Amino acid sequence: MDLGLKDRVALVAASSRGLGKACALELAREGARVVICARDGARLGTAAGEIRAATGAEVLPIETDLTDPGQIQNLVEETLRRLGRIDVLVTNNGGPPAGFFGDFEDGAWQQAHELTLMSAVRLIRAVLPAMRAQAWGRIVNITSVSVKQPIDNLLLSNVYRPGVIGLAKTLSAQLAAEGITVNNVAPGYTRTDRVLELAQARAADEGKGVEEVLAETTVSYPMGRMGEPEELAALVAFLASERAAYITGVTVQVDGGYVKGML
Repeated sequence: MDLGLKDRVALVAASSRGLGKACALELAREGARVVICARDGARLGTAAGEIRAATGAEVLPIETDLTDPGQIQNLVEETLRRLGRIDVLVTNNGGPPAGFFGDFEDGAWQQAHELTLMSAVRLIRAVLPAMRAQAWGRIVNITSVSVKQPIDNLLLSNVYRPGVIGLAKTLSAQLAAEGITVNNVAPGYTRTDRVLELAQARAADEGKGVEEVLAETTVSYPMGRMGEPEELAALVAFLASERAAYITGVTVQVDGGYVKGML
């Protein structure tokens, strides 16, 4: 299937590893020119080299702290200066720390707000003028299954990720007539560094081994396994494509059947 992404410019946030890197790689395989960003410049450069080697695509790495409004604006301005357009935005960021209500003071709540919600708000705000000018755009937000089925020890994620869903649903209606779609993907447990970090936190809290925690998590999934990053990336590439032109305002989980709700 030709997704119509050849020579499109895709900006993928937090993309030096994990789900972001997998999405950037998949979009590059589909022929897009890809901009990747992260705070760690060395890791970012390594990721850019790996994506180029695997796909032959043009990859532009821009070191960016996604909690800094000025750096987000610079990311978008530099992308437009170097590549001339932005067709696809994938918002993404590492999730806030695991924990329960009594674990967090005001500072942790504010950090989660900036990291999880405001990074998406600022990225979308920065790219919209260019998308509106060309009357075409795809915005895909990477969230979590916690927006559909809260996870007990992920309180901060349970609070702030639904804000991204509300933002996307509202914007999808406001932007639909302008050729811009806004959708969300909600990964379940996927084999990334983030999942291993959460497993380590739970293991320490419960006095268990990390592998034991991972095995218990897998048992709760009807498919009996964790997802792989490339499985989520395939959905992101589709939602970013010409073929998904009539899909907007939806949240699709990629979770091996974990979420029990019907919608």
